[in-house]
Amino acid sequence: MSYFADLISTVFERRYARAVSSDAQGRAITELAQDLLSARGEVSGSTLARLILDQYSGGDDQLKQALFEFMMRDLEIDPVDVVESLKTYKETPSKRSYREFVRASEPKRQELLRRLNQVPGGTRHLVSMRKDLLRMMRDAPVLEPLDVDFQHLFASWFNRGFLVLRPIDWASPAEILEKIIAYEAVHAIDSWEDLRRRLQPSDRRCFGFFHPAIPDEPLIFVEVALTKGIPNSIQNLLADGRNPIDAEEADTAVFYSISNCQDGLAGISFGNSLIKQVVADLSRDLSNLQTFVTLSPIPGLTRWLDRADAPLLQNASIEVKVAHYLLEAKREDGLPVDPVARFHLGNGASVHAVHADADLSDNGIRQSSGAMVNYIYDLSRITTNHEHFVTHKTVAASSDVRALSSTLSTNT
Repeated sequence: MSYFADLISTVFERRYARAVSSDAQGRAITELAQDLLSARGEVSGSTLARLILDQYSGGDDQLKQALFEFMMRDLEIDPVDVVESLKTYKETPSKRSYREFVRASEPKRQELLRRLNQVPGGTRHLVSMRKDLLRMMRDAPVLEPLDVDFQHLFASWFNRGFLVLRPIDWASPAEILEKIIAYEAVHAIDSWEDLRRRLQPSDRRCFGFFHPAIPDEPLIFVEVALTKGIPNSIQNLLADGRNPIDAEEADTAVFYSISNCQDGLAGISFGNSLIKQVVADLSRDLSNLQTFVTLSPIPGLTRWLDRADAPLLQNASIEVKVAHYLLEAKREDGLPVDPVARFHLGNGASVHAVHADADLSDNGIRQSSGAMVNYIYDLSRITTNHEHFVTHKTVAASSDVRALSSTLSTNT
């Protein structure tokens, strides 16, 4: 009896889904969104969600912006309702009054996004949708509150507890390897042979975070070189024809490239958890590793130098310029101007050393006149460095780097 009951139920659901789909054909995406919010059944909800996502994916910017504007205009909170429900909760706190306050405080567009996420592939579509939103916000800042809703939901959906750390090597599926080539954002991978040199040797590692809802798409990945000592040049690290060492001989793990892969997840932080997990895994597998360090680009350096009103900078060595920039160049909020510096310092690293002629690629020359920097992750200092950076905006740095920066400050 159970078999026939399930069969009848499946046939009914399919016919119902086709009826919902047929009735929805040709209707505006905003009307479908309203229907999805009012849908009570799982079948009708899934069908409507699929239709909305399909129509959105095949639509032009005019359709996409119309949906975003509808979500902002028609699915907004009612400020009066929020104030009144908060007043009620304050006067008579209870489960019911709190529930009413939460309901009033959450815009209906968040529930729309949740319902769109209920179908297979929904998460991938919504990440792509936010990518469109971020692009359109440049000309339509009125859409910015909608991005707050995306960020709020994504922060939960892409919580560290849902992420899976996977090693990526030369034996990984081709579709993953192709994406590593495409998403590499720091040091371009020119060919499959170039990729092989980064993944196959015994002294190379690569790790990526994946999400179960998007299992074939890395969210972020890090490339690691196992070395003897701290490197001072990306050319040497990635040299064609270099002699690999056995992993067990290495005393240093070098994070030389960290690439975020999904534009639609901008601002959702994975890097901190990624580095901590990779350090833990490498420490467990290779007991000889004593040092964890980066060889990092300095993407904001030349732009800052072009704007800097400091004549002595023009006569200073590149190492002095870099040290001064990393320690002294600050935004209005007191944090470093350089985005890579903010990332690593915020994770508890410290500025260890600066190097001239470390990246002689076209991009390296353009963004930092060829200079690079080592940020060191001293496991005994990470927590203290992080707390001082977050609380007091203190930039942790080696005495050598501070000495370079003070040379300029003294002359000034």
